[in-house]
Amino acid sequence: MGTPADDPLASARLAALGVAEPGRVRQGLAAYAALLRRWARARNLVAPGDLPRLERRHLLDSLAALPLLRGPRVLDLGTGAGLPGIPLALASPALRFVLLDRRAGRTAFVEHAVAQLGLANVEVVTATAEAHAREAGARYGTVLARAVAGLAGLAALAGPLLAPGGRVVAWQGPAAAGGLAALPHGWRGRLVEASAAATGTLVVLERDPAGAAGVAPVV
Repeated sequence: MGTPADDPLASARLAALGVAEPGRVRQGLAAYAALLRRWARARNLVAPGDLPRLERRHLLDSLAALPLLRGPRVLDLGTGAGLPGIPLALASPALRFVLLDRRAGRTAFVEHAVAQLGLANVEVVTATAEAHAREAGARYGTVLARAVAGLAGLAALAGPLLAPGGRVVAWQGPAAAGGLAALPHGWRGRLVEASAAATGTLVVLERDPAGAAGVAPVV
């Protein structure tokens, strides 16, 4: 099974991230990683340089958001190869996930992976965020954005999709604090002290009940 020192997906490592059934989730993540490696080059799913460190760079990084999820429905906005949605869906079987991407080539792979992994709590949708908002409305407790740059633009995209009290969880680079200062009126954000598994900075965006933009303390 491996130890945390030599196995990125060791059960002890997953348990430290808050995974409730690390043995089951480990099996699912390993199967997903094998699919990604098999399809990666043909579908341009992940950068070639990331393949040797796929588990650490993508799978564990996705699971760093596990404690921040609000349900019962979660949207992965611009899911690409199924990240972060598939790892989080494996770890959160009680939540319903929609994995959204406008590129049919990507969603074809994601649909295949979801079927192979037996993920009954996942739906895959090929559409833009704007089209999905018109169709689905404000129904999500959490909108995930791992590859969407610009917090102000993200708030505009995700806002119509959030249920009352919902939140956006975004993976950002080192300039994340500056992006918080540029949030539109009525939004507030905070940096999160995430697990060491996160390769970027996790940011939580929420509508401010007072209606003013602002930066909340780091938690």
